[in-house]
Amino acid sequence: MDKDKKLTVGVTGMTCAACSSRIEKVLNKMTGVEAEVNLTTEKASIHYDPDNVSVDEITAKIEHLGYGVQVEKAEFDVYGMTCAACSSRIEKVLNKQQGVQKASVNLANETAVVEYYPGIIERESVIDTIHRLGYEASERKAESDKKSHQEKEITRMKIKLTASAILSLPLLLTMLDHLFGMTIPNLLLHPWFQFVLATPIQFIIGFQFYQGAYRSLRSGSANMDVLVALGTSAAYFYSLYEAIKTIGNPTYTPHLYFETSAILITLILLGKYLEKNAKAKTTDALSKLLHLQAKEARVIKDGQEVMVHIDEVKEGDLLLVKPGEKIPVDGIVVKGRTSVDESMLTGESIPVEKDIESTVIGATLNKSGAIEMKATKVGKDTALASIIRAVEDAQGSKAPIQRMADVISSYFVPIVVVIAIITFTVWITLVTPGDVEPALVSAIAVLVIACPCALGLATPTSIMVGTGKGAENGILFKGGEHLERTHKINTMILDKTGTITKGKPEVTDYTGDKDILQLVASAERSSEHPLAEAIVAYATEQSIDLLEVDDFSAIPGHGIEAKVSNHHVHVGTRRLMTKIGIDVSHLEADIQAFESEGKTTMLIAINREYQGMIAVADTLKETAREAIEQLKSDGIDVLMLTGDNKRTAEAIAKQAGIDRVIAEVLPEEKAEKVKEIQQQGKVVAMVGDGINDAPALATADIGIAIGTGTEVAIEAADITILGGELLLIPKAIRLSHATIRNIKQNLFWALAYNSAGIPVAAFGLLAPWIAGAAMAFSSVSVVTNSLRLKRVKI
Repeated sequence: MDKDKKLTVGVTGMTCAACSSRIEKVLNKMTGVEAEVNLTTEKASIHYDPDNVSVDEITAKIEHLGYGVQVEKAEFDVYGMTCAACSSRIEKVLNKQQGVQKASVNLANETAVVEYYPGIIERESVIDTIHRLGYEASERKAESDKKSHQEKEITRMKIKLTASAILSLPLLLTMLDHLFGMTIPNLLLHPWFQFVLATPIQFIIGFQFYQGAYRSLRSGSANMDVLVALGTSAAYFYSLYEAIKTIGNPTYTPHLYFETSAILITLILLGKYLEKNAKAKTTDALSKLLHLQAKEARVIKDGQEVMVHIDEVKEGDLLLVKPGEKIPVDGIVVKGRTSVDESMLTGESIPVEKDIESTVIGATLNKSGAIEMKATKVGKDTALASIIRAVEDAQGSKAPIQRMADVISSYFVPIVVVIAIITFTVWITLVTPGDVEPALVSAIAVLVIACPCALGLATPTSIMVGTGKGAENGILFKGGEHLERTHKINTMILDKTGTITKGKPEVTDYTGDKDILQLVASAERSSEHPLAEAIVAYATEQSIDLLEVDDFSAIPGHGIEAKVSNHHVHVGTRRLMTKIGIDVSHLEADIQAFESEGKTTMLIAINREYQGMIAVADTLKETAREAIEQLKSDGIDVLMLTGDNKRTAEAIAKQAGIDRVIAEVLPEEKAEKVKEIQQQGKVVAMVGDGINDAPALATADIGIAIGTGTEVAIEAADITILGGELLLIPKAIRLSHATIRNIKQNLFWALAYNSAGIPVAAFGLLAPWIAGAAMAFSSVSVVTNSLRLKRVKI
């Protein structure tokens, strides 16, 4: 059988030749498929007959075997969307494209996020698809470029609005004459004078509505532009018909609605202009973050200082930073001492002392001394760039609550058109038989009062403002779905070390001699655990020289094992001592005494003989107890989960105000403990900072990473708390509650407005121009209500 098409897909999860062979064999059993799978390149080259098998079936087969098909994510700017029906239509069509795993279109920030299989579909194809639907699209620009485009768009809208308002003003006077009997010049009442004023508004200024309606109908859907074009055209052409009837019949008094179509267009343009300005304010948080970045850096080249643009700084460059200047990129101090204001990142106003080998973060402020630093992370890899990326992703994502609005919007416009036709028919046949005027007015009012704009903006604008406010307060939500889900949390699990405590413990007690301490500290130097750092610091204070380590291994949940100067060193828990055959039961009283004081006790064995113990204490973070009290007062159960022994854990928990402790849990068991609590019907948040917390963070309904922790933990989490400030955790939950409350308000008023407005218009109780004003300002009210989130106290 001829194979008409070929595709190449990346396959993840293969570990050996048996994997690639199995995938190849299974694919080749599919009708119309010939496949070759290369383990080295991790790619599958597939010839297939599209009449017999689809791309989705092929990728599903690979995934069913337990392997992944490589997915890439691309972001696009999409222009020309006018309402939720537009974004819903684009999203629906993109999701039907072969090779697209998931597409999400956001009306509020005019973006599309597409996850796709490279090799099956490419970015250019996505852009072409959006173009065919009648919208403009391009790969997402930098926020500064987008801001510039936004400003140009607002200026263009302002010019059109001004022109429309000037031409509409004389027509507005005629409306006032009809309503209040005002005396106005006869010229303004002349049908052809009104025709001259209304025509450029209808077909030049209002051309965008015809264009949008045509594109929408061509793609098989109907949007707000269809309603506006139908409503205003009905008013305009009926007026033109009435004007023509005056030709050769000067005594005929025409029934004109030129002012209705013109003022409708003007009011809608006004609403769109105000809406665009309000939407621009929803991204203020992102703009503030962008302005934090340094614009230039002083690079030292061949002993000379050279000022370069920040984009020209490369990893490994040597930079000079003077007092009062921003740290340009992330790096390490190699010369000098200073204090750095890191409040933009941590929220902590007290400057942090920096010495040689200290880490410095781009966009923080150098306060006191000149330093030389080596650039370690530049461009999109810096901490600030990561924060900006997280905020962009969150603002561009779609919360589950928005699905309801999307479904309603997709059916909304066709239903409204049908209601308008029914309204016209009932009026002209039953209410005022044979009289076109009231029937037409009522039908036009129905068309223009009903607009899905407010419905489409209700969720994304609140999400944008909510995530922006979070970022300003040091709370990074990875997506709208996480912001939404956070308000459902009723159980909070906190890791101990580095989360509740400072994570910088100090040695309080040691029972061995200096020679033993030298071996122990030398071994612990290879560990990244905070307890190990405390032991090394203690040895350094004792002026002990550390030795070379020949072999080292960490034993998760137990301790460490190392070989130092031909000595076999073990440092860790009772379990570790028992495991290597040492009886420590006679030390139980001493160990319990230390643990009752909240100290972590480690036992030392050299060459499998007990040689002493070392006790380390970690202190609570200053705001830990207050944060936990706030969580409990908000009705959230708080637990502590730790690998530390029970007595030490309970002592720390008592200090922090936590009543329930799960102690002596191995790293691989943490995720299981989270599952056990979830199975009790709880919505669980897990807070942690270490690599060993990552599985639990990923398992929890909401994973919260402490920003001072490891990158692995931050990557696994749904929310990142910058700077390790625990008071931000209850703030994150309160922000989620406030955002969801705001979304529900928006959805209620958007639905209530249409539910009430359409029947009022159908009964002839609403003039078309009032309906147009109400429709225009409904979207503005939704965006304005979303902006109230900026002022909410959390």
